[in-house]
Amino acid sequence: MNINNAERDALYKVIFSRRDVRKDFLPTPIPDDVLARILQAGHHAPSVGFMQPWDFVLVTEENTKNALKRGYDLASIESAQQFSDDKREEYQSFKLEGILEAPLGICVTCDRGRNGPVVIGRTIKPEMDLYSTVCAIQNMWLAARAENIGLGWVSIIHDDVLRDTLNIPSNIEIIAYLCLGYVSKFSDKPELEEFGWLPREDINRLIHKEKWSSKA
Repeated sequence: MNINNAERDALYKVIFSRRDVRKDFLPTPIPDDVLARILQAGHHAPSVGFMQPWDFVLVTEENTKNALKRGYDLASIESAQQFSDDKREEYQSFKLEGILEAPLGICVTCDRGRNGPVVIGRTIKPEMDLYSTVCAIQNMWLAARAENIGLGWVSIIHDDVLRDTLNIPSNIEIIAYLCLGYVSKFSDKPELEEFGWLPREDINRLIHKEKWSSKA
């Protein structure tokens, strides 16, 4: 099946307009058919040995979100102490999650024992199942953007908070907690780029030909 130019351009538009959304969520529920498409996009990600190690825990109840928000708040205080004095105040001014505002949370996990101990492609690099699950998350991110739904990855939270709150078994790896919902707007650029926290790297400095080369 070939991709025509319009379809190609639509894909690149989605990729370049994808954002890590932390605010401006609307309370509008995500329709079941839209959510199903986003989850199916994740489920059709490439996976090492076709092991499909992911699971998706859907979170909509306020008491669950409140417990996760408390976990985030504690982790954010802990994180702030790791920045230098001149960066700490700026870090604390950022809104880095939408746990309570987003109508839906999804915890994405990885079952590293799925389909047995020996998996094609994982015999030398056993971490490939973790990378496969991240591919599923990226698929969901792009699908959400194509549906005009914001998605944000909350990484400032300890796994034990997610594990205890969502009753995730100890043998299951926690990869991500995602916040999803319709938003009032999408930013033209990633927020941290807009705020001047860091610039986008020049891609020409990141491309090496044949062998690694040091670039000034």
